[in-house]
Amino acid sequence: MGLYLNPGNSNFVSAFNSKLYVDKSLAINVFNQTVDSESRFVCLSRARRFGKTMLQNMISAYYSKGCDSKEQFSQMRISRELTAPEDIEKFHK
Repeated sequence: MGLYLNPGNSNFVSAFNSKLYVDKSLAINVFNQTVDSESRFVCLSRARRFGKTMLQNMISAYYSKGCDSKEQFSQMRISRELTAPEDIEKFHK
């Protein structure tokens, strides 16, 4: 049961370290804007083989409180978008 509620970041870290990783971290901006609103439920619908699981692992690693993914996210495009320290630390406590 714990794996479903707190999956950690191991899947994301292994994907991030691969040569074929595509940075889709700007999608986190959309999720950050909808966290405390009525539109907080997001459907990730894409065609086959378009990275739904990869995006899910990235979102899980970003919002998870049980693991530290700051090192990975500091190298991604989202780190340049979130410039205020309170934006970065809001979800990484």
